Amino acid sequence: MSWPIFEHMGAEVVVGLSTFLGYLFTLLLVPWVLLTKKRWPASTVAWLMAIVTLPVIGGVLYLLFGIDRLKKRVSQHRSRRETMHRLRPVQGWSGWHTHEGFHDSLLRLVRVAKVVCETTPTFGNAFQLYHETSVAFAEIRTALEAAEQSIHLEYYIWQPDRLGTELRDLLIKKAQQGIAVRFLYDSVGSLRLTRAFLAPMREAGIEVSAFSPGRTWRDRWSFNFRNHRKIIVIDGKIGFTGGMNVGDEYLGLSEHFGYWRDTHLRMEGPAVLQLQHVFVTDWYSATGEELTDDILFPAPVDAGTIVAQVVSGGPDCEPSVFHSLMFSAIGEAKHTVTLETSYFVPTPSLCAALISAAQSGVRTRVMVSGPVTYWTTYHACRSFYDELLQAGVEIYEYRRGQLHSKTLTIDGHWSLVGTPNFDPRSVYLNFEVAVAIYDQGVAVQLEEQFDTDINDTVRIDPAEWVQRSMWEQLKENSCRMFVPVL
Repeated sequence: MSWPIFEHMGAEVVVGLSTFLGYLFTLLLVPWVLLTKKRWPASTVAWLMAIVTLPVIGGVLYLLFGIDRLKKRVSQHRSRRETMHRLRPVQGWSGWHTHEGFHDSLLRLVRVAKVVCETTPTFGNAFQLYHETSVAFAEIRTALEAAEQSIHLEYYIWQPDRLGTELRDLLIKKAQQGIAVRFLYDSVGSLRLTRAFLAPMREAGIEVSAFSPGRTWRDRWSFNFRNHRKIIVIDGKIGFTGGMNVGDEYLGLSEHFGYWRDTHLRMEGPAVLQLQHVFVTDWYSATGEELTDDILFPAPVDAGTIVAQVVSGGPDCEPSVFHSLMFSAIGEAKHTVTLETSYFVPTPSLCAALISAAQSGVRTRVMVSGPVTYWTTYHACRSFYDELLQAGVEIYEYRRGQLHSKTLTIDGHWSLVGTPNFDPRSVYLNFEVAVAIYDQGVAVQLEEQFDTDINDTVRIDPAEWVQRSMWEQLKENSCRMFVPVL
């Protein structure tokens, strides 16, 4: 096909015209960014750098990753969340009102979580931590097999591979037995799910819905407003959450990632009803269906002695739930801070919190993914090492495979286990969920696992770190410019 307008133009003219249009596109985007991106100045600067230094490409990336394009949808989700908040059953929500055994630091964290997330600690919970993904998936299968009334699943990534198909077929079997099954997946994270893969689920009576940020094609392909949660609730009595999505790579079957190190949590007790509420709120946002039947929220029974509360956050929450909670928890530390995260690109406030903790004499340990993770994130992460090492923070890079665990432990008494990473995308842009656990036993388990994981890491030596090449520093500092948009 020929374009008559270009037939009599030389190559130089075509190139020049294309360059002019590219820079015109760039110049039109600059004022748009300045007018719309007001919340985080660092993010504004990063986007302007990308748009100016990468003409056209930077603009396209902005259109895909822009933070404020979905403001209306964020407002709608906030309204729907408030609606479900009014309709929620009392069970599991009235909380635990005694403060016996809680010192002042824990009480302050209780107040922070209650204010930013509107949940209250519940007593009578039992938890099982899984650090081996094969064991976790085996327990999930067992629990799904035993379901008697309902199964709710919510995932960021569900791959149509061997594991994804196996679990899909198990859900189909349970639906055919008369169990009410609902499946909510993120439309971008689970991009590989096809109509052909989902058709047998729908034919079996499973209710399936995608969590999508908007109605238009542009909104649906936005990489913001993503539902990064991983939730399973069975009969309103058993819950699972943590870092694991569904796919063969999470079993260590990926040649690139190799061994997969993750942390997942099985829970029983009244906190499960709080996890159920997170699911039904997201389901309502995606489908408009109100799930408030008593059968979905059975009267809780004491399953153990652990005090815990489910916390959830997303771009519809002001202030940021996880940013506030992580910052406050690190600030309360008196003895130890133990953090495992797959993506470590902290906000300035979170970085300052870690530095302040270490400088005050708190043993502050951070374990992050090694070089098998995403190249940009890996080098952006390393750009923070200088200031952290100077403050006395111990930094470990995981080298056995992929570290995907997301846990934070403070002073051996308080823990956070769930889906958020230690990065701007998790604390500001994604929908995330975690469990705040006020229990020494769980904290000790997490710290002991950290000590075990150290055997598969390389500790960053401050003296050797300052001797790294200028090429490494260039990669780190270049990637750091894009931290606010990673």
